[in-house]
This record gives sequence, C-alpha cells and structure tokens, in this order.
Amino acid sequence: MRTADARLTDGRGGLTAAAGSGLPGNGAPGTGTTGAGLPGGRPGAGTTSSDSGAPMTAPEGSPTHEPLARRLTVLSGPSGVGKSTVVAEIRRSHPRVWLSVSVTTRAPRPGETHGVQYFFVDDAGFDRLVAEGELLEWAEFAGNRYGTPRKPVEERLARGEPVLLEIDLQGARQVRGTMPQAQLVFLAPPSWEELVRRLTGRGTEPPEVIERRLDAARVELAAEKEFDVTLVNTSVRDVCSELLALMAVQ
Repeated sequence: MRTADARLTDGRGGLTAAAGSGLPGNGAPGTGTTGAGLPGGRPGAGTTSSDSGAPMTAPEGSPTHEPLARRLTVLSGPSGVGKSTVVAEIRRSHPRVWLSVSVTTRAPRPGETHGVQYFFVDDAGFDRLVAEGELLEWAEFAGNRYGTPRKPVEERLARGEPVLLEIDLQGARQVRGTMPQAQLVFLAPPSWEELVRRLTGRGTEPPEVIERRLDAARVELAAEKEFDVTLVNTSVRDVCSELLALMAVQ
C-alpha cells in the first residue's frame, strides 16, 4: 500500500457521509422530485451493515464491466478524515476529473447548496430512486440515507473520463461488488487522536452524533485492509498528488 506520508501507528480500528453522483437536478431540497425521470439501470443496491465485516470481493461469476470500471476510483475513510477537503482541492486544481455529487435525505447544513455538496431529497424521492434502480450504491448513516446515481457515472466512464467517488464503507463494498475492477482508496488519519480532535472540533453536531461517528470510525478503520491503496492525510497537497497519480491524471 502507498501512503502520502507515515502510516498510522495507533490502534486502527473506520463510516462517513456517502458522496458521489451527478444527479441532474431541478428539484428543490426536500421536495422528493430531484432525480425524477432518470433512466433506469440495474436494480439498486441495499444497505450493507457497517459492522458486518464482509470483505469487498466481487460475487463469483460477476461481470467485470472493464470499460466502465477502468477509470473509476473510489475514495473512502472515516468521518472527519478530510475526504471533502481532498475532493474540493481536486475539483479546484483538476476540473477534468469528474467528481460525483451524492443524493441524500439529510437536511442541508449552513453554507451547503443543492446540487453542489449534495442533491437534497425527501424520503419519498430517495425511495423512488432505489425502487427504479437509479443508484449505483446507497447507505444509511445517522438516520439519513446517501446514494450515488448510477447513470451519470456509467456515462462518463464509458467516455473514458476519470471518475472519482467519495463514499462510505458500505458504498465502497457495494461498488466492489458491482464494479469489481474499480480502484478503492482508503484515506486514513495521521492518528486516532487527530481524528477524534477533528470530529469533536467541528461544533456542528450533538455529542450523541459524534459518539456514533467515532464508533463507526473504529469499524471503518478496521476495514482498511479491504482497500487497494491507503493514503494517510497528513498533507492535502500530498494526498491529492498521490490520488491523481493513481488515477493516471496528469
């Protein structure tokens, strides 16, 4: 495994808000109309328990989808590790990398814009996307659901564009099953103490939510071995450089 810096030496023990989509949206947050009319795809994936311990291996006999999986890179890691910061830097410095935007039932946080950080839908809208097979993967965390619309990802991969998904462990396991040749990259914190500091220092969530995130982080960190590559986030610039090299993006 490659790292952007020193490996995590403390007890590793790793769930985050899923991301990834490209859902074309005119719907307003909470209306449940966003994503209506998306072309259908294969049946949508359900949730996988974050503490199931199931390794990310493709089911026997699964098609490889080589043309689609060839340029797909999945970035995952525990909440608070800095995935969104890395993605924002890549978006700024390398706009040719297509970064998907998730659909979620979570309410927008201050400063978040519909269609930028997420496509915000209500439960009925999310149910419709799942029922119509529009999601490449989806997961539930802290009472909210997050998913990656399938069609925009497949269209860009078919055109040979570099595609990056920022999703959680549940979603990464689902992508490994549906696109087994996708490249899975795990973003790790420099230490457990640093991850705790980042999570508790946000000041945007109540203590019980933070505790759930810490519990999930322990599980997700323990799943690091299921990923193809590990990058330790001691420097956003170094992580971005390593990630772009893995994606063969100049």
